[in-house]
Amino acid sequence: MTFADLALGASVFLDANTLLYHFTADAQFGAACTDLVERIERQELVGFAATHVVSEVAHRMMTIEVSLKFARPFAGIVGWMKQNPTDVQQLTQFRQAIAELPRYRIQILTIPSALLDSAAVISQQTGLLHNDALIVAVMQVNGLTNLASNDRDFDRVPGITRYAPQ
Repeated sequence: MTFADLALGASVFLDANTLLYHFTADAQFGAACTDLVERIERQELVGFAATHVVSEVAHRMMTIEVSLKFARPFAGIVGWMKQNPTDVQQLTQFRQAIAELPRYRIQILTIPSALLDSAAVISQQTGLLHNDALIVAVMQVNGLTNLASNDRDFDRVPGITRYAPQ
């Protein structure tokens, strides 16, 4: 199923890749992700993310901006960033993205520490990596079943319906 299949009024959790495709205007998936974000902004859908997802988006946007601004390859980019803090201080796009989330009416859910163990259990049951399992744990505790993600790994999780950009 695709984002277009989300019914009017549905609640949907946004994975980091969906937000990244939107903020970076990804050539293949950006338009569909922007349309989804705009549907949330217009309150046609109710959108959610979690603090760790927003942090993942910010980190990835930093690496993308460094790559573009300083012509750095992605291989070893985090190490380069650690060695060049004055260049990191010049980055702005990650902060702009974080600041825009409330305007889009995306609700950011916090993660109670008890969910870390729940995520570990989900990871062992489904084979998901911990951050993805944490998404499932956050969704479950908040009664959410719809996930906007391009990550097919979530298809292994019973009770989650994944919607892809295309």
